[in-house]
Amino acid sequence: MSIVTSGPAVSSRALGVLLDSWRASSSPGYAALADRIRLLVLDGRLSVGTRLPSERDLAAHLGVSRTTVAAAYAALRDAGHVTSLRGSGSVVRLPDQARAARATRSADEDDVLDFTKAAMPAVDGIAEAAQRAAGRLGAYLSEPGYDSVGRPVLREVIAARYRARGLETSAEQIVVTLGAQHAIALLARVLVGRGDRAVVETPGYPHAFEALRAAGARLAPVSVTVDEGWDESALLQTLRRTSPPVAYLMPDFHNPTGATMPEAQRVRVLEAAADEGTVVIADETMAELVVGGPRGASFTGAGAGAGAGAGAGAGAGVGAGAGAGARPLPMAAYGPAVTIGSVGKSLWGGLRIGWIRAELPLVERLVRARSAGDLGTPVLEQLIVADLLGDMDGVLEARSRQLRHGRDRLVAGLRGAFPGWSVPSPAGGLTTWVGLGAPVSSQLVLAARRHGLLLAAGPMFGVDGAFERFLRVPYSYPDDETDRALAALVAAWDGIDGVQAPRGALMAEVV
Repeated sequence: MSIVTSGPAVSSRALGVLLDSWRASSSPGYAALADRIRLLVLDGRLSVGTRLPSERDLAAHLGVSRTTVAAAYAALRDAGHVTSLRGSGSVVRLPDQARAARATRSADEDDVLDFTKAAMPAVDGIAEAAQRAAGRLGAYLSEPGYDSVGRPVLREVIAARYRARGLETSAEQIVVTLGAQHAIALLARVLVGRGDRAVVETPGYPHAFEALRAAGARLAPVSVTVDEGWDESALLQTLRRTSPPVAYLMPDFHNPTGATMPEAQRVRVLEAAADEGTVVIADETMAELVVGGPRGASFTGAGAGAGAGAGAGAGAGVGAGAGAGARPLPMAAYGPAVTIGSVGKSLWGGLRIGWIRAELPLVERLVRARSAGDLGTPVLEQLIVADLLGDMDGVLEARSRQLRHGRDRLVAGLRGAFPGWSVPSPAGGLTTWVGLGAPVSSQLVLAARRHGLLLAAGPMFGVDGAFERFLRVPYSYPDDETDRALAALVAAWDGIDGVQAPRGALMAEVV
């Protein structure tokens, strides 16, 4: 049984923003409203314990009858997503598993595909690396085992990876963390004060938004698109107007758009940030997942050199039409930046190892502040990762082949089934940011759940509920699962009211 606690309240206005385009359905108004609120709960955009607006306030804001809102809340109570208590209003909760399964899908529970995660299966050799690491663990058992900065062997291997990518780095500049998300949260806690501005990309990585908000930041979003990349004018203006302490960017194979920031633009952004005293946090968890291949576009604006301000090895810039062997330079090769990395995307999500590369004064601050949240990274996992990183070039070549195959299969399948959609073929990363042509992303995600497919709706990646016209779809899954996902999307799309893609006549345009 879920425990209901009284938590923060969401205003009618804020909920109205999250409910954008909820009327895009021929279902009764109360059912459409209940479905959209339920998706907000399932996606985590409305957290457990949040108090919903009163029926009267929400009805007035949405311009519907109070009866409609009351019926929607009643449907949510019946499904277990809301509990209403006298004097406390309606509070978000999670239903028991059996009720949730009945409410969100008709497919057999064992057949559900979870495509909300952009991740790959474990790379070959992890079990063997774990055995070798266990054999070396005895040398560390005489120590307390609390490791707030990282074992020297792993820090040196990570530093060597940076040097191989063209950025001079010492082991002392590395802090090993419990994955990339922990790295973001730790940096936010150290660098952000309550009420500070933090520049973020939109769409962008939702868990970074959460970490920055938890540290007290007010988010200042800047647009990124598949075709145009970063809105440089808006980004530079935001930096100069607000002088934020941090700017969180994903410059390589941006999640979810797949964009890569051009070299000259990196220099300009870092120079502007330095002028304002802004620390640029560059999330490079996707940076080495180059897909390339004949279907992949060249890296956005890539050139032969890093331009002014580049560090050692700058001549190894990414060339147009780069293949699997070319890796983008780290952001810090173009100017002052703190970088984040992890093995969760490249090796396996079950290895919770990430890192921060920073200058020594910030490293010292991070280590001092860390104990408030955790006491260190497990030694055994560090030894496993240090072993595996020794053959990282081979791992990345194999991953590139897997991802190229998966991307081409998914993109061809989506373009064939949905000629009215805009389906990019990214040059790297794990996902494609699909344009649906209509503001129905949340509606489609709910329909897909009933066909056994879990997806993250476009608004998950926005700051204020935008991106109902987009859907993030990963291409990192095996062929059979990709094919099942495509079939589920077709079935779900056929149930979306009035927006079915034309078929047949347009098939000749698919490439």
